[in-house]
Amino acid sequence: MRKRLAVLLACALPLVLAPAPADAAGPPAVALSSVIPAPVEVRPGGPAFRLTARTVIVAPPSARPVADRLAEAVRAATGYRLAILKHAPRHASAITLAPGRTGGEGYRLSVGRKGVTIRSGGNAGLFNGVQTLRQLLPLEAPWTVAGGEIVDRPRFAYRGAFLDLARHFHTPAEIKQYIDEISQFKVNHLHLHLSDDQGWRIQIDSWPRLTAVGGAAGTGVDGVGGGFLTKADYRDLVRYAAARYVTIVPEIDMPGHVNAAQVAYPELTCDGVAPPPRTDTAVGYSSLCIGKEVTYRFVEDVIRELAELTPGPLIHIGGDEAHATSEADYIAFQQRVLPLVSKYGKTAYGWNEITQAPASHTAIAQYWNTGTTDPTLAAAVAAGTKVIMSPANLTYLDMKYDPSTRLGLSWAGYIEVRKAYDWDPGTHLAGVPESAVLGVEAPLWSETLRSIEDIEFMAFPRLAAIAELGWSPARDWESFRARLGAYGPRWTARGVGFYPSPQIDWAS
Repeated sequence: MRKRLAVLLACALPLVLAPAPADAAGPPAVALSSVIPAPVEVRPGGPAFRLTARTVIVAPPSARPVADRLAEAVRAATGYRLAILKHAPRHASAITLAPGRTGGEGYRLSVGRKGVTIRSGGNAGLFNGVQTLRQLLPLEAPWTVAGGEIVDRPRFAYRGAFLDLARHFHTPAEIKQYIDEISQFKVNHLHLHLSDDQGWRIQIDSWPRLTAVGGAAGTGVDGVGGGFLTKADYRDLVRYAAARYVTIVPEIDMPGHVNAAQVAYPELTCDGVAPPPRTDTAVGYSSLCIGKEVTYRFVEDVIRELAELTPGPLIHIGGDEAHATSEADYIAFQQRVLPLVSKYGKTAYGWNEITQAPASHTAIAQYWNTGTTDPTLAAAVAAGTKVIMSPANLTYLDMKYDPSTRLGLSWAGYIEVRKAYDWDPGTHLAGVPESAVLGVEAPLWSETLRSIEDIEFMAFPRLAAIAELGWSPARDWESFRARLGAYGPRWTARGVGFYPSPQIDWAS
């Protein structure tokens, strides 16, 4: 944190002390077409806009939360503390957030000599327009935005990132830093993996030993990932994310990946004997006892408390790698558990294995396998199941970039930036048409992660590639490669320790 703060101060302080005069020469304005994710339509032309210390932000009361985020971003980048007003003074230089006919997450950004106007029918769209404007501001004075117009909207409604807290606990401060970064690429969901064999990371009042034992020191891979989120921590993260138009999706994995829960509560095993704690990376060995009623009391209590904590519509119930559960038991479990999510007002979300159960037809399946065919999932889609695409060999950010990468795993292969970018979520899987795909998500598992620096190194720049697949209507590797190279200095200025892929010509 000290290093990051020092970098930000080093970038901002000279601007506060000696802002450039209005007629100062400087770098050329950033092209409107340089944005990540690529906008739907760009119309360059006309006079540029010069942001100064006298520029104001104009927003109705309904858009004040977005105006606040914009003011924070401008202050961090330029040192200017822009006033936020309901109405602009006559002849004022202004950035205006305005209601418009563009609905949902779409927006229209117009730049002229007197100012910038962002129009959208909702605050989420205004926020997305603000993220685009941030990329159009140069990294140094004069703060000039190229003239023209951008009309933009997302391809998919769900654009997600995923962070594993179970294998190694990441603090609320680290999670917030990750939210700050992913939201700049218009990622709108953060999926938190809160339980696994190695640890339990969310407070559940009705089963307090889950965190007392499963979140204690010594849990996590290699015994170095202890910690958990209190309910207050979780609510604060939900609020923080919502202010950046990111929805938190909690996951409790079951019926497998439950060793930490069974260490805390031996009655969740079939023989009533607690298994030994596990800090290795093996998978597939644990299972809830499908025939015991205490299993379903436990599951319902956890779902109920998570639903009370989570204003978002989704609860992820895991379901992957349940190798210690027979097929018949697995289906019986899902037939009882999937409806419990609906009972508490949420939509069930799980890994693609849940589609073995008929109850999954009203759920969302997250496809994580590495192939391009899955007859079981395709049949479920035909019956109504919707899909989030997360093929492990293309989207798993914990996979190494190449054999020399110091972090990560390689069981799904190596994933360089082009591989993460060069596929289509809407056509990737046979029998799953684009109409059934809600979006795309990039998982980052934590077996080898220990710090925010590790998270950043593995997530960036590949998360930017996945974000573009979720947002933009078409992909163009050479265009993306150039835009990503130009974006690199922005990460450097913020102290983000991204991987300098040799596939990209990084700007200095």
